[in-house]
Amino acid sequence: MSSAPAPRPLPARPARPKADGGARIAREDPAPVRWALTAAALLVIGVLIVVPVANVFWQAFRGGLAAYGRAIFGDADTLAAIRLTLTVAPIAVAVNTVFGLAAAWAIARFRFPGRTFLTSLIDLPFSVSPVVAGLSMMMLFGMQGYLGPWLRAHGWKIVFATPGIVIATAFVTLPFVARELIPTMEALGDEEEIAAVSLGASGWQTFRRVTLPNVKWGLLYGLILCNARAMGEFGAVYVVSGRITGQTDTIPLRVEKLFQEYRTAESFAVASLLTLLALVTLVLKVFLEERRRRELAEAARLDTEGEVAP
Repeated sequence: MSSAPAPRPLPARPARPKADGGARIAREDPAPVRWALTAAALLVIGVLIVVPVANVFWQAFRGGLAAYGRAIFGDADTLAAIRLTLTVAPIAVAVNTVFGLAAAWAIARFRFPGRTFLTSLIDLPFSVSPVVAGLSMMMLFGMQGYLGPWLRAHGWKIVFATPGIVIATAFVTLPFVARELIPTMEALGDEEEIAAVSLGASGWQTFRRVTLPNVKWGLLYGLILCNARAMGEFGAVYVVSGRITGQTDTIPLRVEKLFQEYRTAESFAVASLLTLLALVTLVLKVFLEERRRRELAEAARLDTEGEVAP
């Protein structure tokens, strides 16, 4: 009697690489490749970021601290530009904070006709040139615009005045807060808010004690980016402000005007204020990211301890 054929052995599965093995393989890439990529990254950062920033401060302080102080505090028109910027930016940030919270709440918590269109509309300032936005506001609020005669008849001045600068700045910075909050609120979900409402909390209590603490990091990121963009806005403000010296010049417009007047030292001195703002924004962003990382790590540790506790 013939015996049945022996079963063929299955091919062995290739061993899955370990996590540290993958990292070790990455580190074992050819040295020329690693050095070339690192050098290219450092070259781009140096040419586009480090050298321009260093040049701004070198030009600003080339004449000494006394000359720098005179360029900033000894010029009444420059002080007026600083005051106007410090007035416009907080108003624009406040407006966009309220809008961003409302828009994020509506988009993340509800489904309604036009939701996708509203989400796309929030990104409009990213795709439209600020100069085009300024021209559109001139056509709307200017003396020859659609609302210009009516505004003039009622004694309201929008363009070539502070209200126009606020509107232009708020339009350009519109997406920052909303775009930080929408993905955050969608990722968190609404379970905690529903639980708070079911326990008798009012809408304001739910927002203040549940929603706001959960989205605080995204809100802070949006506020920082919105403020930095508001203080550095040039294109739209250039169109609607009229560039009236001592009245409607913001810091970026003052920098450009000083440079056009061949007052190079004063121009770089004022530009250093905007550069300092950028550096402070970067430091704040890194600080907030570190705080958030520590908070998440602490929460993960507490969850782990709770699971292993008897």
